[in-house]
Amino acid sequence: MADTKSECVLCRGVAGDAELQRIQVWEDALWRLTLSLEAEVLGFAYLEPKRHIPHISDLAGAEARTFGKVLARVTQVLRDETGAELVYVYIFGGGVPHLHVHLAPHRPNDALNAQMIRGEVIHEELPSGAGRYSSKYFPPLPEEEQRVVAGRVQQRLLSER
Repeated sequence: MADTKSECVLCRGVAGDAELQRIQVWEDALWRLTLSLEAEVLGFAYLEPKRHIPHISDLAGAEARTFGKVLARVTQVLRDETGAELVYVYIFGGGVPHLHVHLAPHRPNDALNAQMIRGEVIHEELPSGAGRYSSKYFPPLPEEEQRVVAGRVQQRLLSER
């Protein structure tokens, strides 16, 4: 069986960037930030740990301690330098088996949208002024089912303190 880490394009750092059509713009001892050279939006970037970490659930140690601070810093710079209203943050599984956070600066009328739901989206304004989005074809799961999972998650997190 092949060693996944030795074949990981992201573990190659700058040497793998040309293959991925991107350029490194920042790094520290633990993290690196690259910008795509072929994106639909200005400043589309990737934040990734230098150490081979397959999934966000595998973050530990120094990377786990610094993730929030680094993410906040680089998204602020991306927002400022692209004139974006905000920066969408996506983490997908699959593809390259090395954690990489997609950072997508969003400006009015660009290629991005806020749709995370498949199918026709229904928007409902709540009394608070917030909006709730749901799918016309995939209704919300029963509240009791959601509460059961919420209770299990809560108990596990409280017990692992």
